[in-house]
Formats: sequence, C-alpha cells, structure tokens
Amino acid sequence: MEAVKVGLLGLGTVGAGTVNVLRRNASVIARRAGRDIQIIHAAARDLKKQRDVDMHGIRLTTNGMDVVNNPEVEIVVELIGGTGAARELVQQAIANGKHVVTANKALIARHGNEIFAAAREKGVMVAFEAAVAGGIPIIKAIREGLAGNRIKWVAGIINGTTNFILTEMRDEGRDFGDVLKEAQARGYAEADPTFDVEGIDAAHKLTILASIAFGIPLQFDKAYTEGISAITRDDVQYAEELGYRIKHLGMTRWTSQGIELRVHPTLIPYRRLIANVDGVMNAVLVNGDAVGPTLYYGAGAGSEPTASAVVADLVDVVRTLTVDPENRVPHLAFQPDALLANVPILPVEEIETAYYLRLNASDKPGVLADVTRILADQQISIEAIIQKEPQEDATTVPVILLTHRMREKQMKEALRRIEALDSITGPVIRIRMEQLSAN
Repeated sequence: MEAVKVGLLGLGTVGAGTVNVLRRNASVIARRAGRDIQIIHAAARDLKKQRDVDMHGIRLTTNGMDVVNNPEVEIVVELIGGTGAARELVQQAIANGKHVVTANKALIARHGNEIFAAAREKGVMVAFEAAVAGGIPIIKAIREGLAGNRIKWVAGIINGTTNFILTEMRDEGRDFGDVLKEAQARGYAEADPTFDVEGIDAAHKLTILASIAFGIPLQFDKAYTEGISAITRDDVQYAEELGYRIKHLGMTRWTSQGIELRVHPTLIPYRRLIANVDGVMNAVLVNGDAVGPTLYYGAGAGSEPTASAVVADLVDVVRTLTVDPENRVPHLAFQPDALLANVPILPVEEIETAYYLRLNASDKPGVLADVTRILADQQISIEAIIQKEPQEDATTVPVILLTHRMREKQMKEALRRIEALDSITGPVIRIRMEQLSAN
C-alpha cells in the first residue's frame, strides 16, 4: 500500500524531533498504522540553519502555504505555534481537505471551536494530543480511556517552567527571581517568561482538558489565571512545615452551579503523588466517578517527548483515513451536537476552596482576636494557626493560618477588612489549597 504523505510546518525542536522519531521507528510505526508515513515537504523560516536531523527526501521551503497547497500532502503537521500564521495555515489545510495534526495549545484553546467546525464540514480530522502535557497521552486517556466515566475534576501540573522554579525554591531555598534567571539560562523559560510564570500557557492547556472532560465548548477567555511571581521562599518553607507543597496547578471541576476553570499557585498535601512531581516534569490527575483518581506523569515538553505525541496522532489519523467521518472519535470527546454550551464557567468569586494566609501582625495582645473575629463574621473557620518568632528588633511577626473551604468572595471581603486593621502591615498573602482527595 502506498505511503501516506505528510507536510510539516516548522522545523524547530519538536519538528526536528518528529522527523527523527518517524525515521528511527519507521518499521514499527508502519506496522501499527498499516501504512508507511513519510514527510515529503517541510517549511521552516531558516533553511540554512544546522539541524540534528536527516532531511533526505524532504522538499524544503520557507513558505508554509507551499506545503499546505501541495496536492500530494494528505496530512499537515503544524508545529510553528502562535495563533497568527498557524491559524491561517491550518484553516487553509482544512479547506484543501487535508487532515491536521498540531501541538499548538494556544491555537486550539482560542480558536478550536471554529477549527473543529470547519474540519467536520470538510470531513477531516484535527488531532492535538501534543498540545497538552507534551509526551503524556492525556487527551486520549480522557477522551477514550475514561469514556465510561463522569469526570468529577481534573488537576494538572502542566507547565514545566513554573514547576522547576517552585521545586528549586523549595529544595534550595532560593528566591523566585534568582531561579527564573537559571530557568532562562537552561532554556526552560523564554526571554519573556510571561506566558509561563503568569499561567497563560497552563490556562491554554487546562481549557482543552476541561472541554474534553465535561463536553463543553472551548472557553479560554473565561479561565481564571494567576501566576507564581508573588510566591516567596518563606511561603514555600511555611507550607512544608505545615505538610504541604506549593504547585502551580490547573484545576477544573464540575459543580452543581457550573464549572471551575482556574490556574493558580496551590497548596497540596505532600503525601499526594502529584505534590511530589518535581523539576520540569508534568502530571495530570483525573478523578472519574467509576475509576476514581488516576495519575498521568511524564515529560511535558522537549523534542522527542512531544514528537512522541505528534507521531501517535499521525498513526491515529492514518488508521482512520478510510473510516466514515461520522464514526471517528469526536474532537472534543463528545458528539458535536451533545456539547453543553449552556453550562456556565464560574467566576472566581464563586469557587469554593480552602486557603493559606500569611500576614504580618503587630507583636501585641489582641491582634489575633481581631483577625479571627473578622474571619468568623464571614463564616470562615480556621483549621490551623502558627505564629512565628519575631525577628530581632522587629515590631511585627508572621502569622500563618489555614482555613476550611469557603467561597472566594467571602475570603476577599475578609481580607479587605483584615488589611484595614492598624495592627496588620502590608497585604495579606493568600494561596489557595486543594486536598485532591477521591471525592
């Protein structure tokens, strides 16, 4: 049987890895797919750049449209990233009747609804396993492996840069800014690290996970996003003393009021497996009503880990080339006419969670009584409280409180009143907490 011909957009880290994996594992891939898979045409910005990849037999161009409009190409692999040129190229590929494989989480999270609609109209597939958590097959796990479950919640460490920074802050006692510089030097963080450290990258991925978990349209614009730049090494140390680890967590939960969709620093009990995911590794914890909690762990980025997911998508597409479009696995797990477009994404004020609070209080009697009275007025109960020893000649002491669960709007009002006290210096540091139990 004739080989399936593929066009590749982007020859960066993941693009080169995809070529290498396809060449190295060609025979086993062909046995799994039923046909050989060959890249015949590729686009890159700099054709003279030295790459650690065998480009023999691959026609090169600087114009992505040359690849997309090549009549021999049956599948287009988009690995250039972003939502500008990538969106245009993917839409043109679909219009040309070509299947698409992409690792572009921003494109799917922001424009996936329109892209999938166009693909359905043309009877082609858009595969995007590599868009979330690199080499971890989390899309397939939720969409197919857990298809018999009602998903209760999904929680993920889905950005390696922030996980590396928080791990170093904990293990080495270093400050955020210092570790960020090292992450940039190692290539874990970009020169402008905003997408990573402010949670935008993780929110793209979480938007996709929520959609396939609950059968809702992609709604990135409604995701609550909070970064890690305000986390201090003191907070990391205090969390450890209390039996918790701070992780930059993506959390989506089905509730009777609507769906939570949020990315923020989170205290997790140290005994949870996901709390022990360190360095640049990723992990996703999925809780289904039948299976209970399941954990997926692995490399969330990198040349060949991400290429592993790209090639897996290629194999899936090749396997279904002759399948009637109506009988293929739906892009977002649920049949298109069964998506729940009317289920609201909850504003952050309506979510329920517990909290870690750190405040600087005057070292005098009655201060804690004022704080606890304000919390009680908002029906916030305290789980634990620690008052640290004052530093020499200091007039304030750090006080750390852990609370039980309540609505975010209750906490916001309590913090407004606490920060107005003359005995409290500076803003109160607030970090959300999740137990991630089987409930």
